[in-house]
Amino acid sequence: MIQVFSRRRLMLSGIALMAGAVAARAGVNDYFDEDGNFIEPPGAGAPVEPGATMPEGDGRDPSLFPPPEAAEDFPIEPVDLKTIPAQFRRQIVRYEGGEWPGTVVVDPQARHLYLVLEGGEAIRYGVGVGRAGFEWSGSAKIGMKRRWPRWLPPIEMVARDKNAAKWTNGQPGGPGNPLGARALYLYADGADTLYRIHGTNDPKSIGKAMSSGCIRMLNEDVEDLFRRVLVGSQVIVRGGQNPASVNISVSGDAPG
Repeated sequence: MIQVFSRRRLMLSGIALMAGAVAARAGVNDYFDEDGNFIEPPGAGAPVEPGATMPEGDGRDPSLFPPPEAAEDFPIEPVDLKTIPAQFRRQIVRYEGGEWPGTVVVDPQARHLYLVLEGGEAIRYGVGVGRAGFEWSGSAKIGMKRRWPRWLPPIEMVARDKNAAKWTNGQPGGPGNPLGARALYLYADGADTLYRIHGTNDPKSIGKAMSSGCIRMLNEDVEDLFRRVLVGSQVIVRGGQNPASVNISVSGDAPG
């Protein structure tokens, strides 16, 4: 069974004030006081502090770390939802797991990602997942968030993938970038796992296993998730041997 860690304390009041507004949209406003200050859940620890240093010996430009956002916030072109199977369209569902509201839970087998809300509900999104040999599972934290992020492929990917080799020092963010409109960077024990929850410029990949281990979402869905979650939020990616055991039923339309 995957260990569940509680969310860590947010130390900066400026972040906490902004977090109150974000959390209210996500249905977790009971965890912020009337001034927007974060109320620490039981057992919370130190905040996630992702490193911004270049990995030793990989020969890349240090200015690429952490990966920057694009200078322009490009408009997100909505997908024709008729081209997306109904089970992979964003919707509110019943959720009977035990995770804290605000937790992100990924069920790779079902190709679903859940943002846990209060009251036994969750927002469910369709996702694309890692193809055989590239799956990843475990517990992590959102260590960093980026809008239209620069894609910086891992050195291992550069070595095996000709397309990635063209972008050794990163592909600028934008509509043609494989990370799509938004990216959430997953950290574990303070270190970058190199796995992301991100958008995609290939909507047909949603509901399929074809990525290099990362979790793909429609650009409009990852933008919705991006504005609802905080740096430091918990992410649980279920393993194939531990499929998500949650009871769900549709209870409303997709949130605006």
